[in-house]
Amino acid sequence: MSNERSPLISSGVCGLAVTCGAESDASPESGSGSPSKEDPRKLNTFFGVMVPTVLSMFSIVLFLRTGFVVGHAGLLQGLLMVIVAYTIVSLTILSICAISTNGAIQGGGAYYMISRSLGPEFGGSIGLMFFLAKVCACGEYVLGLVEAILDVFGADPESAVSEGVRVLPNGYWYTVLYSSVVLLVCLLVCLVGAHIYSRASFIILLLVTVSLLTIFVSSVAVKPLNFVITRQGPGNQTLRYNASYTGYNVTTLRNNLGSGYSLDYSTNSVMSFATVFAVMFTSCTGIMAGANMSGELKTPSVSIPKGTIVAVFYTFVVYVLLFILVGATCDRTLLIQDYGFLQKINLWPPFVTVGIYCASLSAAMCSMIGASRILHALALDHLFGLPLAPATITSNSGNPWVAVLYTWALAQCVVFAGQLNSIAALVTVFYLLAYAAVDLACLALEWASAPNFRPTFQFFSWHTCLLGLLSCLVMMFVINPVYSSGSIVLLLLLLLFLHYRSPTSSWGYISQALIFHQVRKYLLMLDVRKDHVKFWRPQVLLMVANPRSSCQLILFVNQLKKGGLFVLGHVQLGDLDTLPSDPVQQQYNFWLSLVDKLGVKAFVDLTLSHSVRQGTQHLLRITGLGGMKPNTLVLGFYDGCTPEDFFLQDTAFCDSSVGQGGSEDEYNFGVDLPSLQAHFPPVRHVESPRWLSPEEYVGIVSDAVKMNKNVCLGRYFFQLEGEGKDCKMDGLDRTIDVWPLNLLQPGSRDYEDVCSLFLLQMACVLNMSSKWRHARMRIFLNVETESSDQGWVVNEETFRELLRKLRIRASIKIVPWDTVVQHHIQPDKEPAAGGALSEHFLSAVNCMLMEHSSQAAVRFLYLPRPPAHHSQAMQYLAQLEAVTNSLGPTLFIHGVTPVTYTDL
Repeated sequence: MSNERSPLISSGVCGLAVTCGAESDASPESGSGSPSKEDPRKLNTFFGVMVPTVLSMFSIVLFLRTGFVVGHAGLLQGLLMVIVAYTIVSLTILSICAISTNGAIQGGGAYYMISRSLGPEFGGSIGLMFFLAKVCACGEYVLGLVEAILDVFGADPESAVSEGVRVLPNGYWYTVLYSSVVLLVCLLVCLVGAHIYSRASFIILLLVTVSLLTIFVSSVAVKPLNFVITRQGPGNQTLRYNASYTGYNVTTLRNNLGSGYSLDYSTNSVMSFATVFAVMFTSCTGIMAGANMSGELKTPSVSIPKGTIVAVFYTFVVYVLLFILVGATCDRTLLIQDYGFLQKINLWPPFVTVGIYCASLSAAMCSMIGASRILHALALDHLFGLPLAPATITSNSGNPWVAVLYTWALAQCVVFAGQLNSIAALVTVFYLLAYAAVDLACLALEWASAPNFRPTFQFFSWHTCLLGLLSCLVMMFVINPVYSSGSIVLLLLLLLFLHYRSPTSSWGYISQALIFHQVRKYLLMLDVRKDHVKFWRPQVLLMVANPRSSCQLILFVNQLKKGGLFVLGHVQLGDLDTLPSDPVQQQYNFWLSLVDKLGVKAFVDLTLSHSVRQGTQHLLRITGLGGMKPNTLVLGFYDGCTPEDFFLQDTAFCDSSVGQGGSEDEYNFGVDLPSLQAHFPPVRHVESPRWLSPEEYVGIVSDAVKMNKNVCLGRYFFQLEGEGKDCKMDGLDRTIDVWPLNLLQPGSRDYEDVCSLFLLQMACVLNMSSKWRHARMRIFLNVETESSDQGWVVNEETFRELLRKLRIRASIKIVPWDTVVQHHIQPDKEPAAGGALSEHFLSAVNCMLMEHSSQAAVRFLYLPRPPAHHSQAMQYLAQLEAVTNSLGPTLFIHGVTPVTYTDL
């Protein structure tokens, strides 16, 4: 991918493409009249970060819910809530500052930081959750503003006639109507552009600050007052409460220190620490207001940390002072029964009214702008396809007006809640989840210890990230376990959705850095000196000349590895001295894409060498790391069979499947299906020259044995069926046949040598794999029943006892082979060491195998030790070929390491 804004997956569902929207920040957008655009980055630290952050954190809580918090929770618990809330957000701010100073930040704020740190799946899901949190917050602030408007201009429920300015009718649907009008005003402002709002927000901040100053002045200047508050009770009865403003009074302060949770008149539900904290925490949900404006900031990496920290410290001081003020001057009844009491105790009530309107309206607009920027960033990355595609459209000035419309429409749905306190818990849970994700992103970057993670902001550590993450998660469940569980389930569903759409990106995956860090640590702990035979498992190097003809063998060995190392090796013939660059490096992506297509759990190791034999030696020596190195070499058989092209048989490699699995085929790290097919050459014809001579092939086997590696030769595996990743076969109708005796040396009667036991172990390993777990395993014992020595009966019982000790479940078949042995002309001499075996003997062995194992799915045969001299290589291969002629999938095995253990 060319840049950070390249689309991850096609903008559409089922591969439907769309043309609207931008491919990058600088590209022309549909809907713009000219190819060039104004630079949207116009805002500095003060206007772009401090002002929106302060206004968002003041929002409705400052004027409308301060008394609610202190009245229900008491001053001590109220201050505790403030400290806990600001501790959580402060830890998150440290993570935000660290991430934002570690590189250039584009539009999208928190979403951009999370997605570029944790990858598209996690970033996209958290980004959408954060967008929803902003939308809900926008609706919450609008409902708060309407509540304040009705507190001043709402008609008295006791009076049938409107009095003075109290002309607005009350009721649920009227509240929704007024909220819709306010939302429409916010929409019109946001359509103008964020930079216009940012300039106007400074004036709003001045008005809010003046309102705050009048509150503090009034606490000294206004004399004690008494109020009668009327509320509509159950059964349409009118409830009257006597409340008082005492000014600074020690008795009032003492009475307000403890908690007094009671009925909330706006929702008619009894409050608790969790519900009050949920409302109070909405004052802390604005810490990312500046980060969400990252696309409009001149220098986001400088402005975000500096502006956010100053704004948070300023709001913390204001909240603490205001809590103390109301706790020392107002009795609990006033605080609980009238959330707009600050207007009544002010020198000039319109000051507070203007402050409430300005704070609530600016917070709503800030949330709408922030949400639209996050949605625009999500759309640009094409994570959710066609539904969000129109949100990429922007105006000439860079304002994502379609994303603003999306946000407005969803916020309109939120206001149907009707009451601010009803959605406070949901908003808080969404925000806490987003904050936890930011802490997780920073924690992952710190734990990964990547050299390129070196933020200029140094006042953080993994301890602060972890503490912030845990604090957010704990407080989520303290506030509302149901909402918390639901939000996490929604997050997991989004994660699964994005995972199955298989987006790939050039952002870098933090998971890869963490895996690397952990794998390196555990590889160092994997000490080869502590290896023990009872924990042995096959670690296979499979040499592949051309995957087109080897796919079935690759799939079979994947079942044979039993959780061990599996490496596909390939030797490219050539001399690096005569080449401008290493041709092997360019091939890795094609081989890795092949591994993905086949669905096998394998590594890939390629090398450049003058010969295949020398290259195989290189791979046997250097493949793997530490205690994870191959102990078994697997080769295809060297014969004259015409190879079959597996690419023409498997639908995964056919062009017809492109339309069905569009996202996987199209985004495979730059390797699409046509290029994958073109990279691997067609299968070899019978007349074509071979890169490998018989002597070199047998030499590879001999080299592996000398290097103390077990060797397996696979023949006829192109006939094996049911090994594909989409096949659900469990081996119920399959049979595994094992011939543990060296059939080319009839004089040998040892069924318990290292090679025979290795043969049994490999067959048992295959029988334990998923596609072979229900297969029947048969072991054939060759005996000479006509000889005067009847020791084979004792040997059979001994062998049964051995299988019992090794916990191998298999049926034993006794195969008399007296007639076969009669054709053996040199019974006392190994065939590979001296003269040739007669064709009659080899044919007889083949007939015996065909008679007993023709219906088996796979056969395991004893592989004799290769000859010491290369002149006998042709003879050695000819014997193996004759024995297995037309037999079906067969694996010759020569084991050199002990692999069985009978003790605990």
